[in-house]
Amino acid sequence: MGQLRLTAIGLAALGLVAGVEGGWANEPGSDGDWIPLFNGRDLDGWTAKIRHHEPGDNHADTFRVEDGLLTVSYDGYETFDDRFGHLFHKQSFSHYRLRLEYRFIGSQAPGGQAWARRNSGVMLHAQAPETMPAAQDFPISLEAQFLGGLGDGKPRPTGNLCTPGTNVHVNGEFTEQHCIASSSPTFDGDQWVEFEVRVLGGDRITHYVNGEAVMAYTGPSYGGGVVAGHRPEAKPDGEPLGEGYIALQSESHPIQFRNIRLLNLKGCMNPKDAHYRHYFVAHEPSDCGAATPPQD
Repeated sequence: MGQLRLTAIGLAALGLVAGVEGGWANEPGSDGDWIPLFNGRDLDGWTAKIRHHEPGDNHADTFRVEDGLLTVSYDGYETFDDRFGHLFHKQSFSHYRLRLEYRFIGSQAPGGQAWARRNSGVMLHAQAPETMPAAQDFPISLEAQFLGGLGDGKPRPTGNLCTPGTNVHVNGEFTEQHCIASSSPTFDGDQWVEFEVRVLGGDRITHYVNGEAVMAYTGPSYGGGVVAGHRPEAKPDGEPLGEGYIALQSESHPIQFRNIRLLNLKGCMNPKDAHYRHYFVAHEPSDCGAATPPQD
């Protein structure tokens, strides 16, 4: 979503990653607790919301499964016609690690915007699809933006941040800049890229590309523009944003996803409970065998 510009705010964001958890994306252990969000067979547990269409209408089979890969395709479109789409997972989360792999394939759909070539992403803390009118373009959310190189030798980083209907803080400073560049390298061609994000509710969010921290920001809230057709009550400007849905994007360039997994960081923090996990960072009493407070 959106055209990326490496401004002073973008450069500040590049500096911010120096203070994030080094090597965290590759920490070993706890693999058995990762939840597969995509089963490799069908779109069970996911809901499409495409602009100009109602939630649940997967227009022209935009989102589909091909050879075990979650695929975004436009072979059923005569022209893109600004039908920006999103595929929402059924569950809302607040504290988690999300990991996936993506690759751009083929050619952009006819009528796609120039800035949307090899452009997609995953939306974080997104509003529920059923709260979006047919005319709404993008969900109010935080977008981890995926960009592919254009083969022209110019840098085009991925794992960036865009903010439809939201704002964040970078290096402790509030910003209304819509898209902020990460420090990642450029990935040309149709190669697979591994992306991971660590989301700590409304506190801190960190992006990783191929295991390296490339972007971090704090204090997300509702506000700003670059979203249209939404209901006013869905965007309470100034209010903090600490949870929401995960949605994969369709912006006119075909893309495929695989190995979409999530590690929930919110759960029972009582070490004496069977549901306790050492990596939890937020307590959820209902996940304990009995409702108990976290233990020191």
